[in-house]
Amino acid sequence: MTVLRTSLRNVLAHKGRMALSAVAVLLSVAFVCGTLVFSDTMNTTFDKLFAATTADVTVSPEDAEEDDEQPRTGRPATLPASVLAEARKAEGAESAEGVVVSLGVTVVDADNENMGSSTGAPTIASNWTSVDRRSMEITSGHAPRGPTEVMVDADTAGKHGLELGDELRTIAVTGDLTARISGIATFQVTNPGAAVVYFDTATAQDFLLGDTGAYTNIAVTAEPGVTDGLLKQNVTEALGAAAVTVKTQQETADAQREDVGEFLNVMKYAMLGFAGIAVLVGIFLIVNTFSMLVAQRTREIGLMRAIGADRRQINRSVLTEALLLGLVGSLLGIGAGIGLAIGLMKLMGTMGMQLDTSDLTIQAATPVTGLVLGVVVTVLAAWLPARRAGKVSPMAALRDAGTPADGRAGAVRAVLGLLLTAGGAAALLVAAGADQASSGAALLGLGVLLTLLGFIVVGPLLAGFLVRALSLVVLRFFGPVGRLAERNALRNPRRTGATGAALMIGLALVACLSVVGSSMVASATEELDRSVGADFIVQADDGRPIVPQAAEALRNADGLETVTAYKGVEATVTSPDGKKSDTQLSATDPSYRDVLRRETVSGDLAGAYGKDAMSVGDAFAEDHGVRVGDTLTVDFAAGRTAELTVAAITSDDATLDKGAMYTGIATVERYVPQRRMPLNEMMFGTAKDGREDAAYAALKEALEPFPQYTVRDQADYKETLENQVGQMLNMVYGLLALAIIVAVLGVVNTLALSVIERTREIGLMRAIGLSRRQLRRMIRLESVVIALFGALLGLGLGMGWGATAQRLLALEGLKVLEIPWATIGWVFAGSALVGLVAALVPAFRAGRMNVLNAIATE
Repeated sequence: MTVLRTSLRNVLAHKGRMALSAVAVLLSVAFVCGTLVFSDTMNTTFDKLFAATTADVTVSPEDAEEDDEQPRTGRPATLPASVLAEARKAEGAESAEGVVVSLGVTVVDADNENMGSSTGAPTIASNWTSVDRRSMEITSGHAPRGPTEVMVDADTAGKHGLELGDELRTIAVTGDLTARISGIATFQVTNPGAAVVYFDTATAQDFLLGDTGAYTNIAVTAEPGVTDGLLKQNVTEALGAAAVTVKTQQETADAQREDVGEFLNVMKYAMLGFAGIAVLVGIFLIVNTFSMLVAQRTREIGLMRAIGADRRQINRSVLTEALLLGLVGSLLGIGAGIGLAIGLMKLMGTMGMQLDTSDLTIQAATPVTGLVLGVVVTVLAAWLPARRAGKVSPMAALRDAGTPADGRAGAVRAVLGLLLTAGGAAALLVAAGADQASSGAALLGLGVLLTLLGFIVVGPLLAGFLVRALSLVVLRFFGPVGRLAERNALRNPRRTGATGAALMIGLALVACLSVVGSSMVASATEELDRSVGADFIVQADDGRPIVPQAAEALRNADGLETVTAYKGVEATVTSPDGKKSDTQLSATDPSYRDVLRRETVSGDLAGAYGKDAMSVGDAFAEDHGVRVGDTLTVDFAAGRTAELTVAAITSDDATLDKGAMYTGIATVERYVPQRRMPLNEMMFGTAKDGREDAAYAALKEALEPFPQYTVRDQADYKETLENQVGQMLNMVYGLLALAIIVAVLGVVNTLALSVIERTREIGLMRAIGLSRRQLRRMIRLESVVIALFGALLGLGLGMGWGATAQRLLALEGLKVLEIPWATIGWVFAGSALVGLVAALVPAFRAGRMNVLNAIATE
């Protein structure tokens, strides 16, 4: 109890000095708990949606989920109407209803504006059934009664200002259908963002499937008292040998949840990874805080030892303070995390993903995780300072406070840091020279870890050199004040090293990703310039295929010399060595060899577009002993088996179409039925000489009725690639911002505690003539040089990581190393600004000190 009371008094007495450490714990725990609450809420939202929109038993085409053709053909897999008739005969079935649903549609309004979600959620077209009435209620108008009527969900109507009587055009693989809104239906559960339109059953069959005698699945409702499991058994028996899959409501919901769960888990663990970085940075802040507090209380601890306190009691006292700090910071962080999750939900709402706070899910494990994380991290971070405190002798009571024995980095620490750094550098060098990306990636990870640990350990040693070097450039212009700031930064190399290391971690990742992102853009741009011969590229930004009517409009556009189609065809290829490879053949028009210029290792690529011919990449040829003239057995997933002759072997030393196997569209058409033939994934246009601008305008005009597709020339395509990489990097930078904020708090904390530690010194300096303005400038300059020290370490380390990563990417064809010097320069300059901002409050407080009181301070 004595230790607890002493610790509690110390915490209360120094609560201001511990405030920033508590904020660091709060922010780290808030990020973790906010991520967990947000992901759990997303799971709850989808769970409720799937449960409400699923029939008691669902009958679907066999293996429809494993081999869904719609993304390739635009047509969903179907069941004949006879299956519906048989399902209705199943014992325990109250009713059975045919369902028609398609995700391969685009819906536009009278102004040709796409009604689809901007978040990646699908646009769904379906018939209105009793299953839909479980989760939706018609709140305006009525259900569609014929081909001229359509019903839309209320969320989409509200977002786009749609009303009854407005005209909507639905674009599908079978053509276009224009209808007026007859009703608006409101979800009774949360709709995460999908746009939904409904037709009557006959219209849905004819328009979406092109077959009035087919359905995509059968929804069976159980009689009262009949379980879903029993009904599934009865339906299975009733359907006999039909090629179908029968699932209960729970099984269907679980399958849907699994599909969504993969994406949600990636997002969840990515965010937790960045939270972990923030926690790591916070450790430095906590270590610095307790190290400085122990140093400042050297006399106090010595007196406690002198009156009988043993080492274990002193150690426990400091660790108990850390425990109390962790508890307070964690509890506040849990509450802040819930608020962060709600804020993320609101943010997603502005982007089109509707999440309701009524679904907010806080599992018991979330606050427990946050509390354990905050407390354990804080106590572990305080362990070394506590150990030092336990070593304070009773004689320390006779010395001034603030003179610990750690002013110089120890020789052992320096040697260990240099060994770690050297080992990490060696791993990075070996990774850069690796022949395979997989083995190189493991070495890259090892090199990143070792160099990071090495820089953290050797930081105090580097501080002595780099701070002096930075001072020559930055501080010496400020005369005696600048020299004082330099000496203050060098006074305790361990403290300066730890403060700079916290900032180093975030900036190292920023620099690494900047180098990788810039190199990817530069490599792709170089590859486009070198290999792509087409003037225009047409595709959907969300990856959906090009419907036939859009493809026809493109072919009819004026000013084009050639139009080239590109399809991906799933197949199993059996090579001469008997091995089977599941792959995707690139089925194209013969002109594609001019669209994408590929180096041929052997044979003639033009021959690959002849009858029953194909090409393979040189890696495949080497692995399977394939030579020009060999015959490969190709089993098309959507058709028959073909024997294709290898007419060419292409080089895989490329980024675009690396490893591609080419064949002609005409060859695929001989073995795949028209209905199951994949649509074009992309199309390319080459303008007639001197008519590039006219052809560009004609293409845009031709595809104006199809807003889901974008026409780009090569300059547009390069800009798109750059924007996509930029958006990805901005998202990562945003997630890293928390770690950088915690690092900035570390700089503020170090300066604030340093000012308190040097109170008497500051008073004496003021007494001999140092003005308040000079004092504030000295502290600001000290902060700037510490921030620049951390930035120099981080940017140098990050560029090394990024350059190594680029060498691995070069094995995949991304061969250009691009250092974004402008970004690096702005980050370095921004670090100086961060240092200035971090010093504002400590400098202001130092300037307000009473000179006599400061001199009298013990």
